[in-house]
Formats: sequence, structure tokens, C-alpha cells
Amino acid sequence: MKKIRRILAALLVLTMVAALAGCGSSGSGSGDTTATETEAATTAADTEAEEGEDTTGAAEASGTQSIDTSGVDRSSEFITVATGPTSGIYFPIGGAFAEALSTAGYTTSAQATGASAENISMILNGEAEIAIAMQDSVMQAYEGVDAYEGEDPATNLRALMRLWPNYVQLVTLADSGIESVEDLKGKKVGVGAANSGVEINARAIYAAYGMTYEDSDVDYLSYGEAIEQMKNGQCDAAFVTSGIPNATVTELATSYDMVIVPIDGEGRDNLLDTYSYYAATTIPAGTYNNEEDVETVFVYNIMLVNEELDDALVYDMLDAIFENIDTIKASHNTADANIDITFGVSDVAIPLHDGAAAWWQDQGYETPNN
Repeated sequence: MKKIRRILAALLVLTMVAALAGCGSSGSGSGDTTATETEAATTAADTEAEEGEDTTGAAEASGTQSIDTSGVDRSSEFITVATGPTSGIYFPIGGAFAEALSTAGYTTSAQATGASAENISMILNGEAEIAIAMQDSVMQAYEGVDAYEGEDPATNLRALMRLWPNYVQLVTLADSGIESVEDLKGKKVGVGAANSGVEINARAIYAAYGMTYEDSDVDYLSYGEAIEQMKNGQCDAAFVTSGIPNATVTELATSYDMVIVPIDGEGRDNLLDTYSYYAATTIPAGTYNNEEDVETVFVYNIMLVNEELDDALVYDMLDAIFENIDTIKASHNTADANIDITFGVSDVAIPLHDGAAAWWQDQGYETPNN
């Protein structure tokens, strides 16, 4: 199409007919913020032909979309967003998604939950339209393994978008004597609610270091509960998996001599070799009271979406989310740094909903699992 416009433009300029402006009306689509004009000294038609070239590497914006959303009545759609405990960051960020959709005209509700495991269940049972979950929990449910051993694989789980990396934070107090994962032996450890994303992380890390829960006195507490017990001397360490900084951990570090235990060495190598969805990272110095970077791992959060939703509705929901992305970014520093269209969906390990896949493809991004 661009080549045709160039030929027509050249002919029209050479013959200097008055219809030049009419020829130039088939420009790039509206909303293209990455267009460049690299031939400013050429004719108007040639300059227009350069518009729509995406300098970020995404596909050329065509000004069209693959799904017709004109029939979507936002005011008649009720969207429940499953978030997480009020002590973590799923809750404020999930609430911001609900607010963004509400601003766009949807009727919404943000529901506090037990996080990943409960959210997966809510999606599968049709109790929520979208839900935040850690990708390791999602993959285990999708494949019917580990925490979901013996259950039918939930192959109807679908994703809407990638969210932010969750850092595994093993926290303790300085007087506990715990300096490594191996030091958890014989200690009272809060590993998260049973089959929650936190608990799945804890179990995998124990195994990677050649340990089992039998090596410790484990308690299936949420990290908020475990940290409260730590203050009273009833718990020695707690697994916290969230974006950073986590408000509950920050409060502990402010009032107590808190230590972040590194997840490193051969144990971490074993973890990364076993599970493709973990990645090595560090908790930067100064995140809490830590004077140096602390080695650990992260796993991405993703936004699940009910597979039963109409393709046009899911496509329109993504339009609404990114129309109001500033609301989501303002909810937490982690959201501001990690929730953006530019990150695409290549880190999402399960298939996208068909409506979501169409939306991301129309933005010029590859959807590798669709």
C-alpha cells in the first residue's frame, strides 16, 4: 500500500494536479504515537508514506482492528477483578485495574482474595472475569502437576496480559541465626497458605536445596500472618513473594532488625534448571534495610481472563485498560515500572484469550503461544 501511494504521489507531483491533497488522505491510522517523518524535504505525499513506521520494532499500524468492538456496551458489563490479600500489592494494583475499567464505563468490583490459588479457582469457576496470579501457580494448574497433581489439567486457562515480576523474599530477624536457606532446618517457617503462589515457591525452593518441609516446623500462614508471628517470637522466617518493596516487609524492616536471606548458589541453579518460569535476580540495596544487593529469584505475575468471555469484550477491555493505564501505574511503584504496553506478552507461558491475542497482534506484538 505504501508503494502504491509513493507512485501515485510522484505522478501527481510531476503533473502538478490539484488533486494532490485528495491522494494524501489515506494516511496512517489514528493513535499512532511512534510514527516518524524521515523525508521532511520531500513532497507531502512522500512524507505521509513514511508515517506509520513503528520505530519500536512493532508491526506497521494499519488504522484498523481485527475485531469489531462496536457492539460492546461497557455500561452493561460487570467485571469482577480477583486481587489478593490486603497486606500485599495484588490488592491495590488489582483495585486500580477495576478503577481503570470503571473510568472507561464498565461496572466493576475488586475482590480481596487469598491470591493465586484462589484466583485461579475463581476464574475456572466463572466467579471472576479477570484475576492476578503468579505464573508458576498458573502453569502447575494448566499442566495438572505439583500443587495440582491428580487434578485434570486446566487447559482452558487463558491470559490477558503480562504484569510484573514477583520477587521471592525470605525474611527473618537477625537474632534467628538464619543466614542461608539450609539454616531453615529445625526452624519455624511460614511458607504461605497451602497451594498459594508463595507456598508453591517455598516448596520448590526447599526441594532445590535438597530439603523437604519435614526439615522445618512449617506453618501454612500467609506472609502477613507469619510476619506478625515473627514479631512475637512464634515464627523464625517467612517466605514473601511479591513485587518490591512490599509494604508488610518494609514495616518489619523499619521496626525490627530484619534480614533478607539470599537464595543463591547451587540450590538456585537447581531451581532454575527445573523450572523455566523462574529467573535469577537481586533485591537491590536500599530496598529495605539491606545495605547490599541480595541474590534471589523472581517469577512473573500475569492477568488471567475467563475463557468464556466474548472476544470483542476482551479486546475492548484491553482498549479500556490502556486508555487508563496511568491509573494503574499510579497504584504502586511496581506497577509504574512494569505494567506497560511496551513489555508485550512474550513472557506469558499459557495461551492468550483469542480476543487478547487479536488485540496484542493488532499492536504489532508476537503472541508465541497462540
